[in-house]
Amino acid sequence: MKTIDIHAHLTPQCFLRAMNANQTWHGVNPGDLRVTPRGVWTPEQRINDMNSLGVDVHVVSTGAAFYFYDKDPQTIAAMHRECNEEVHQMTLDYPDRFKGFAQIPMQDVNAAINELDHVINNLGFVGAMINDTANGRTFDDPEYLPLWRAAEQMGAIMFIHQQGGDTLVTPRSNRYHLANTIGNLVDRAVTFASFVFGGVMDACPDLKICLAHGGGYTCYGAGRMDRGWQVRPEARAHIQQPPSAYLNRFYYDCLTHSEPALRYLIDTVGIDRIVFGTDWPADMAIDWPVSWILSLETLTQAEKDAILWKNLEKLLNL
Repeated sequence: MKTIDIHAHLTPQCFLRAMNANQTWHGVNPGDLRVTPRGVWTPEQRINDMNSLGVDVHVVSTGAAFYFYDKDPQTIAAMHRECNEEVHQMTLDYPDRFKGFAQIPMQDVNAAINELDHVINNLGFVGAMINDTANGRTFDDPEYLPLWRAAEQMGAIMFIHQQGGDTLVTPRSNRYHLANTIGNLVDRAVTFASFVFGGVMDACPDLKICLAHGGGYTCYGAGRMDRGWQVRPEARAHIQQPPSAYLNRFYYDCLTHSEPALRYLIDTVGIDRIVFGTDWPADMAIDWPVSWILSLETLTQAEKDAILWKNLEKLLNL
């Protein structure tokens, strides 16, 4: 058995060097970003931790704090290129332990397409990690359709993960860590709805999208989305099928922190759409992720194998 984690972040060493030297980095003051304790680890230290957790492969994504979609696109494109080159070096140094997710400058669609093309076709990455929005624009915005078509053509996986602290919950309450514990799940449901109701999934039938954190509240709200589609003409403007018909068009990581929730997710979208994801090295990660999956009494061994490695082995062509 080979365990493959699709949800594993990186604080790039190139950024850490600038932080330690108290230098600005691509226009960013490194002191403004929070770094988790394990975030400063070298690839070798990371591998030691993976070994202790029973994780064989990380699909490495530079952390969401490095999106910077609100800043100058040329500056951030250069930042993302440097981050991506570091991830690429990790995949060269340890090809059996690391695969790459890119950062791409979503504030400039053409630049995002160019970087995605570079990492997929030149560096051997498997896709990119992106936010739920870009400067307030959801991904049903027609401006983004060329990117989805390009990703579809390249076979790239688009891993959707919110940006740091601010989510849709933040304006209403920024207490109790709710912006994360609830907000991440709200954002993911809105992203699913944007792709579906906006007709993106019909326009790009082979587009590969993975929703982090188990897709958030998506599956639990599908019935109400279907009802809206049935009774409201604006909900049927771009799609001929109810939203629930699209649930098994997405992938979802297993990061639910709840056995009943994971069981419901499996039963709703199908076991072949669930992949292993831990949120390493965040404090909200699963502490002993492989052990947790293996301990779940409501999952069969075949389902555990599918989550831990089989689905991702197929999806990533390993």
